[in-house]
Amino acid sequence: MAYFGRIISFSVLFLLVALACEARVLLQSSGFVQTRNTQFTLNGSPFFFNGFNSYWMMNVATDPSQRSKVSDVFSQAAAARLSVCRTWAFNDGGTQALQISPGVYDERVFQGLDFVISEARKNGVRLILSLSNNYKDFGGRPQYVSWARNAGAPVNSDDDFYTNEVVKGYYKNHVKKVLTRINTITRVAYKDDPTIMAWELINEPKMASFVKSIDSNHLLTVGMEGFYGDSMPEKKAINPGYQVGTDFISNHLIKEIDFSTIHAYPDIWLSGKDDSSQMAFMLRWTTSHLNDSETIIKKPMVFSEFGKSSKDPGYSPSARDSFLNAVYTNIYNFARNGGIGGGLVWQLMAEGMQSYDDGYEIVLSQNPSTSGIITQQSNKMIALDHI
Repeated sequence: MAYFGRIISFSVLFLLVALACEARVLLQSSGFVQTRNTQFTLNGSPFFFNGFNSYWMMNVATDPSQRSKVSDVFSQAAAARLSVCRTWAFNDGGTQALQISPGVYDERVFQGLDFVISEARKNGVRLILSLSNNYKDFGGRPQYVSWARNAGAPVNSDDDFYTNEVVKGYYKNHVKKVLTRINTITRVAYKDDPTIMAWELINEPKMASFVKSIDSNHLLTVGMEGFYGDSMPEKKAINPGYQVGTDFISNHLIKEIDFSTIHAYPDIWLSGKDDSSQMAFMLRWTTSHLNDSETIIKKPMVFSEFGKSSKDPGYSPSARDSFLNAVYTNIYNFARNGGIGGGLVWQLMAEGMQSYDDGYEIVLSQNPSTSGIITQQSNKMIALDHI
């Protein structure tokens, strides 16, 4: 039995290595992900995917002694046939900042982002890179407004990020700096690298045309959770009982925005409801937004954040697996009929990263049942490319 087990183990290892090598070859020889009507395409063919979030990658890769964690996650993701990763391309002010102050950058941190992109390329994983944050974590909108206030600009609140010319100038400079960056490892400009699938703005559609003026190769999205707003008041009933000041319909109708996104955290949004009620909300939320993306916005959609927290009452790994399996089933069924490209679970981590734990962390090497569900979804989504 031991000898037979070793044969199986070697066979599995060989298969995983072969798949990873196949992914690397495909990425290095292929072009940019594009859209056609409500579908993502790659080299003229449909492109469906299963993916993940790992926002922390640049921050960790800033320390060369910690870069193995980035490599481990990409390697495990490739083994699970995950092909898209969403991560941060910003850290404004504060500890280990990429942008120390307006227009001033830490080269050491930028080289951490260079490493993230190069590792993604090696493992056949495409990136959705977010350019700023709506919240104070890692700086974001509040930091930009604070910089402007300290410079004497007449700003009153964090919402002036969207209207004040000084603040918008800071943001535009950051966009240009990142998009035109020459990777010190691959020697490819970010704006010319097909490893990057898309750029994600903060919730700022007014900046979309500026990004496209610098980089017409890559797709662009807003980065929204999906809350409905005033453009279609009747749709507000779909929201989870409250508003956040955004508008899924009007923001995604901006012509330079290439695809729509939604997030969903029913365990937070509907914290008093049981699992069945939360899953019913997930289905309504996804169905409504997919229909709107297809018929009103007429662009493809990505379910770019979802997960189940270990901090939830009654949490267990099997409960999380059931949740992921239900979400994945919905995504796959919708994808078979077109419109949704894939989903990005929140979030994957490497071993030994407890300081980044947020309750939603998944370490694939420590969670074989969850890894199996994720891999199964990857295989099903990849199979759609050929149907």
